[in-house]
Amino acid sequence: MAKQSLKEIIKIEYQKCAQDPIYFMKKYCMIQHPVRGKIPFHLYQFQERTLDQFAEHRYNIILKSRQTGISTLTAGFSLWKMLFNQDFNVLVIATKQEVAKNLVTKVRVMNQYLPSWLKQTTVEDNKLSLRYSNGSQIKATSAAGDAGRSEALSLLVFDEAAFIDKIEDIWVSAQSTLSTGGNAIILSTPNGVGNFFHKTWVGAEDETNTFNTIRLHWSVHPERDQTWRDEQEVLLGPKGAAQECDCDFVSSGDTVIDPQLLMFYKESYVQEPVEKTGFDGNLWKWEYPNYQKSYMVVADVARGDSADFSACHVIDIEESSQVAEYKGKLDTKDFGNFLVSLSTDYNNALLVVENANIGWAVIQQVIDRGYGNLFYMSKDLKYVDVENQLNNKYNREERSMTAGFSTTSKTRPLIISKLEQYIREKDITIRSQRTIDELFTFIWNGNRAEAMRGYNDDLTMSLAISLWVRDTALRLRQEGIDLTKQALGGIGAHSLDVGGMGFGGNSSLEENPWKMRVGDSNEDLTWLIK
Repeated sequence: MAKQSLKEIIKIEYQKCAQDPIYFMKKYCMIQHPVRGKIPFHLYQFQERTLDQFAEHRYNIILKSRQTGISTLTAGFSLWKMLFNQDFNVLVIATKQEVAKNLVTKVRVMNQYLPSWLKQTTVEDNKLSLRYSNGSQIKATSAAGDAGRSEALSLLVFDEAAFIDKIEDIWVSAQSTLSTGGNAIILSTPNGVGNFFHKTWVGAEDETNTFNTIRLHWSVHPERDQTWRDEQEVLLGPKGAAQECDCDFVSSGDTVIDPQLLMFYKESYVQEPVEKTGFDGNLWKWEYPNYQKSYMVVADVARGDSADFSACHVIDIEESSQVAEYKGKLDTKDFGNFLVSLSTDYNNALLVVENANIGWAVIQQVIDRGYGNLFYMSKDLKYVDVENQLNNKYNREERSMTAGFSTTSKTRPLIISKLEQYIREKDITIRSQRTIDELFTFIWNGNRAEAMRGYNDDLTMSLAISLWVRDTALRLRQEGIDLTKQALGGIGAHSLDVGGMGFGGNSSLEENPWKMRVGDSNEDLTWLIK
């Protein structure tokens, strides 16, 4: 009688566990606590709510604070599914195999301490996998483009998804197996904007995909208070604490420009253009040409492989403000013609074209059109050798000048540093949402600043070049003009002879001191101040 009662009790308990993952975990799962050792898995309310959402939605994306136990919760959910379902196949993918293995280890620990009547017969048990005789299994793997492609998946888990490189390829390859009814859990702390995790989260909030969002801010944990949060800021720094505790996309990541500054620009300066024009509508204007102002047009040319765009900015030189912008796909001849037309409209603006690779074709078109205010740059640029850079064609051969701006291993760090300085000091007015969006995805990849994978930096680089040219070549040129004006201002009608060149008083000199007699002819030197 007692024996039968025990069987009945076990049967009832088994049924309760099969029906309710919360009951199963709280009563029968053991976890490895980093300080307390093996302890029962006592779920917090926010963890129970998360499990309810796992059951309700096929696709879940979790933006989480550190140490909220969500990886352990996902492990418990996976174990529950494996125990009470035939052929339930779980695949865990992370940045490294070691990271993915940690979640599988949590499953193995829970499985090890289950009562015998709850356990399934194990046919494989190692550091990377656990497989039952009922066909259910869990495996860990590192991120690779073909991960999950040949798997018949019941549940796909991305652990720390915001840090997985090429995760888009993995997600696409796994779709064929998930489309038959499989589930997905994508969990991570934030790592900046623009990556797959961020885009998927934003898409879920905008209801453009089918993911259910679960945000787990540090404050959901009942054992944490503001004192704990303050300690994290001391330990991790403001940026690290925002990433690890606050679920803050903007403050996390490795953006070249401080994201908080970009938010300031977005809220303070970004505005709709007064006109969207051009054959493709991609020329945005915020100010029409003012014939009392000086402008420069700075262009970055597409590589020609359809992966990026040709882009340019029109900058008010004195005000240091963006007055127009273009980003589109034009062939080199059309882009050259477009730049000549745009520069002409804006008071024959100084035209600066990045001259790497296909940029030469654009520059040649500008030269063929006879545009007279094309930027030339010293071929032998040294680290601080900017005094030889001129923005006119005179003496270019003698001065070893080349048309356009050369982005090299020497100049690239300089222009990016100048971009960061201008934005940090709020010395440039940026009005374009397109430019700000690019800056949010302009990141440090090791020691190189570049666009995040899948994004472009055409507007970013052309803006960086414009600010560097404004702050070096044009500044030094203006200083030279000012000195020349001071030197020549006292000439008046007085006679001056330099090296055999007679600068004597005459009617043309009195009318225009920039027209001077050199030898037997009159020399017009007004190009020096153009």
